[in-house]
Amino acid sequence: MTISVPELLVRDGFLARTDREKIEALAIATEQSFIKVALGQGYISRKNYGRSLNNAGYEFQPVRDEAFDVDVLKHITLIFADAHMALPLRIENGKVVTLMADPSDRLFVDFVKMTYNLDAEIVVADDLEITRLSHILLGGEYVKSAVFDLLNKDPNSSALTTFTNPQLIIFFLLLALFAVGAVLHFKAVMVIVNIIMSVFFLVAIIFKLFLALVGSRFELYQAVTKHELAHAHNDQMPVYTILLPVYKEDKLIKKLIWNLQSIDYPREKLDVKLLIEEGDDQTLNAVRNLDFPGVFDVVIVPYHQPKTKPKACNYGLRFARGKYLTIYDAEDVPDSDQLKKVVTLFNKLPEQYICVQSALNYFNRNENFLTRMFTLEYSFWFDYMLPGLDTLDIPIPLGGTSNHFKLDALLELGAWDPFNVTEDADLGVRAYAKGYKVALVNSTTYEEANNEPINWIRQRSRWIKGYMQTYLVHMRNPARLIRKIGIRGFLGFNFFVGATPITFLFYPILLIIFLIYVIFDISSIKLLFPDWVLFVSIFNLMVGNILMIYVNMMAVFKRRFYELILFAIANPIYWLLHSAAAYMGLYQLVVKPFYWEKTNHGLSKVNSATNVIK
Repeated sequence: MTISVPELLVRDGFLARTDREKIEALAIATEQSFIKVALGQGYISRKNYGRSLNNAGYEFQPVRDEAFDVDVLKHITLIFADAHMALPLRIENGKVVTLMADPSDRLFVDFVKMTYNLDAEIVVADDLEITRLSHILLGGEYVKSAVFDLLNKDPNSSALTTFTNPQLIIFFLLLALFAVGAVLHFKAVMVIVNIIMSVFFLVAIIFKLFLALVGSRFELYQAVTKHELAHAHNDQMPVYTILLPVYKEDKLIKKLIWNLQSIDYPREKLDVKLLIEEGDDQTLNAVRNLDFPGVFDVVIVPYHQPKTKPKACNYGLRFARGKYLTIYDAEDVPDSDQLKKVVTLFNKLPEQYICVQSALNYFNRNENFLTRMFTLEYSFWFDYMLPGLDTLDIPIPLGGTSNHFKLDALLELGAWDPFNVTEDADLGVRAYAKGYKVALVNSTTYEEANNEPINWIRQRSRWIKGYMQTYLVHMRNPARLIRKIGIRGFLGFNFFVGATPITFLFYPILLIIFLIYVIFDISSIKLLFPDWVLFVSIFNLMVGNILMIYVNMMAVFKRRFYELILFAIANPIYWLLHSAAAYMGLYQLVVKPFYWEKTNHGLSKVNSATNVIK
């Protein structure tokens, strides 16, 4: 072409000359093409880019069904093809048929000529279609690595095997012992089981109360002051990678991009990867139809089981350029200064700190009963429980978003387990076992609280199933776990990660016994449970519920959500939803352990932009 794409964009008024110079400098520094930087750094929109090419007489060609030659593809790497949004496909009529988003990219045209000793026959195509095809055709080894690296590197940490043989033997021995005992002395066995359940329930809740009281003595996380932020200059900021795993989130793409625009971080230092699954055309089309620029690169994750968020994130790591990395979900609204706070905190912390966890909370907390209870739970969890774990030096199960990593340490750990559906909780324990530390920062990411019961149960069943997976993985060898994390860490892990799903499973059983005692004549169940057993069980249930109501009331104070305090009284009802989710998670743990329950987002009628409390 006689005029380059950068000149076209300036001529058509879609790009300022000063911006062109910035893009060209950044393209050289990052070893990417001009158009890759221009689109990925938000200098132009895809629609304006298409308009400019149309003005020059080009039309995007459909390329989904283009034929390709494996011998041609083996001479190019995915990293290079992705960086230039170009892909040689086959040799035809003495030329190399080459897809290009920028037909004036001389570096890539020269690469084709030098590599194949033939001229390129350029087919101008939509950059997203070229990106999609590049990842599908060239990303096979990358996606296999994303799935199997941890398994190959540290098989004992992989949740691919749900139950090990020793765990199954122990389980069936206990089951056989129960069955034999029930046949020989049914009443005694039922008494023992009842006492174990009720005492365990109370002890687990007392442990959480203890953590909350310890956490309440401290301010909300390690504080980064306004004075420190004022001295955090943009030219000193490192490149920061943000992974955005999405699946069928077409309704939230515009909101997601707008939320990213509000992040206070130098644009040229942001490396944002929008991770879209192969086959998710509705999200890809939503990106294509954006009528404004966005600061992100699109990465298409080739199909491979398991189809989980951690697998997608592991794949995205192969393209990360940052010193630090974080994950945001599609509906997340992080504090605008969160990245700068994290960088500032990392600069203050000792070297063994490899992760900084931000708090999570909800922008639609007052929408309905469920969102209010969810907000109480998250406030209690992130504002009290995690500081308590941090203070007592107990492994911290990370939240699913807004955890910020040193990229090199994350890779050294083997990244996320693609077979674990609460991959970050598992990663927090693995990091602790290797001697690494997690810090908590005074910054919040606001999410959309699930406002629909069935959708909530699906989401929570995945979380509880993941806690079960994490517990089973790390308890494969209890003696080895004690050696790695110490007796205090071991007890904390058991009572926090292990006890959480068990408590939810026990709760409805204890509640049924209590209701039978209240509603029916106690003599009808005296054959199974003597008076003292019933009284102990009911006492433990009532005290446990009272304590959980108390800690939920505590949750409102650090964030001053005083309007929610009376809703803490409804915690026993809220726990029934947890129990339903726990039994659903237990069922899935057996029949489909890696299945990722999709949570529908964008259901809230609350506008996140106007309801976030800073």
